[in-house]
Amino acid sequence: MPRFQYIAMNSQGKKDKGTVIAESPYAARKQLRIRGIHPTEVAEISASDEEKRSIFSFMSGTKKSHIIEFTKQMATLLNSGIKLTEALSVLTMQTSNARFKSALVDIRDRVMTGESLTDALKDYTEFFDVIYISMVHVGEVTGSLANSFSTIGNFMEKRHRVESKVITAMIYPAVLICFCTGAVMILTVLVIPQIGKQIEAAGQQLPMITRVLMGVGGVFTSLWIFVFIAVAAVIIISVRRFLKTERGSHMRDKMLLSLPVFGPIVKQRVVARFASTLSTLLSSGLSMAESLRVVAEVTGNSIMKAAVQKARERILAGADIATPLRDSGVISPAIAHMVTVGEKSGELETMLKNISENLEATTDVVIERLAILIEPVIIIIMAAIIGLVAIAVLLPILNISTQQI
Repeated sequence: MPRFQYIAMNSQGKKDKGTVIAESPYAARKQLRIRGIHPTEVAEISASDEEKRSIFSFMSGTKKSHIIEFTKQMATLLNSGIKLTEALSVLTMQTSNARFKSALVDIRDRVMTGESLTDALKDYTEFFDVIYISMVHVGEVTGSLANSFSTIGNFMEKRHRVESKVITAMIYPAVLICFCTGAVMILTVLVIPQIGKQIEAAGQQLPMITRVLMGVGGVFTSLWIFVFIAVAAVIIISVRRFLKTERGSHMRDKMLLSLPVFGPIVKQRVVARFASTLSTLLSSGLSMAESLRVVAEVTGNSIMKAAVQKARERILAGADIATPLRDSGVISPAIAHMVTVGEKSGELETMLKNISENLEATTDVVIERLAILIEPVIIIIMAAIIGLVAIAVLLPILNISTQQI
């Protein structure tokens, strides 16, 4: 359904801006009037505008920390006895991100007209994923919305903390690689060609390594670099489109799981994410079948997704969920057995939570050790590369000095 941007006067006579989803401009104006807002301007947001917004969002968009903060504050306000609409109004005024604030304004206005919070959130999946919406729905149905927001906040905060650990571990190696690559580029493009020209002008023959690096520098300073960039861009776009297909995502995930060193880490992350998400959804009151449907959408691995979907089919047929999970090859027999024990004992939520915590703790230790190991390896490789460049610079100079002596 199209999205419209509006400028209107609210019931207090103040100017208001936001977006609304409707079938037509007339339906958008009608929807705004029902909320007590008098629109002065309504314009459809085109596909190109949405693309620009997404690009802008990539550069300075809503951070996960904003949504986590909103969720935890909602839990606090609702637990304090404040009404939902009033809590939304308070948090709308506190939100600094323009796009997120516009979404909250629309959600608040729709809730004030009697629409459910779940239906309002469904139109803003760029901020609220299927887990978020499903748990809010459970909270609305059971009358425990404050508890749902508290559970969502803790869940998002935990996941964000896990993701931040991985990113933090890769910052130093990434900075080191960028710095060394920049140094090599400067030497190859600016320094070596100048030295080479002077030595050739003196009638001396350049060493092979110097000629090779001069050729590389020549490529970077010629029109061939644009051809290289264009070909690389086409390859990257083609690969990304292929990976979005079912076959491509399956091949990618299978390859990731079979990597010699990183495969077990990826596998543990996938299983931990599955266990943590399913445990949280079950504890919030969602049924097993519905929880598995949600988990399948957010598992992040096509092989695990297929296994979860099969598990859901078995649940609906009255069977267990451990067998398809074990057959997928992602979950080890030991963990599958723990799931079976949890099912039989009625403590599946607790068992899944323990599995998630144990796997995350183990993976964190492995990631920290790999990060410590990667740093000296990268330093050695970069030092070797810079050493070769230094040899290419110094060798012809030494040859001239030797011949002059």
